[in-house]
Amino acid sequence: MKLVYTLALATTVILSGCASVDMATPAESAQAKEFKSPSPGHAGVYIYRNSVVGQGLKKDLWMDGKCIGESAPDIFFHTEVEGGKKHTIDTESEFSANSLELMTVAGKHYFIRQFIKMGVFVGGAGLEQVPEEQGKADVAQLALAKPGKCSAAR
Repeated sequence: MKLVYTLALATTVILSGCASVDMATPAESAQAKEFKSPSPGHAGVYIYRNSVVGQGLKKDLWMDGKCIGESAPDIFFHTEVEGGKKHTIDTESEFSANSLELMTVAGKHYFIRQFIKMGVFVGGAGLEQVPEEQGKADVAQLALAKPGKCSAAR
């Protein structure tokens, strides 16, 4: 019975805690939300998390093997990648990384939503591409995080 109470308490802490990451300035966040055209030959990629589940969890995000940053609730990252190429976005999860492949077109923006799904002991994470209109509306409600800090090396 003690085990059941301990697991229930741990789950409550995980679900109700609040994770934080290093944030960009409000001006940088506002500039990223202007959704300006990417640099010539590049595509813009917005990766964000707006789920209410797993508020106390941070999850690493990687693109093509390079650290994008640790996600937290209500944040987004913005980066540019070479257009006309396939890119792989990874997020850490409960037992293994989850990946999404994205074929980009130069001059276009892409929106990837990271979501948290609760597992047996801790939360896992997944990725999904969302339509541009939904992505812009979601990102408009979030704040830009500073890139490049992941908890684990690859």
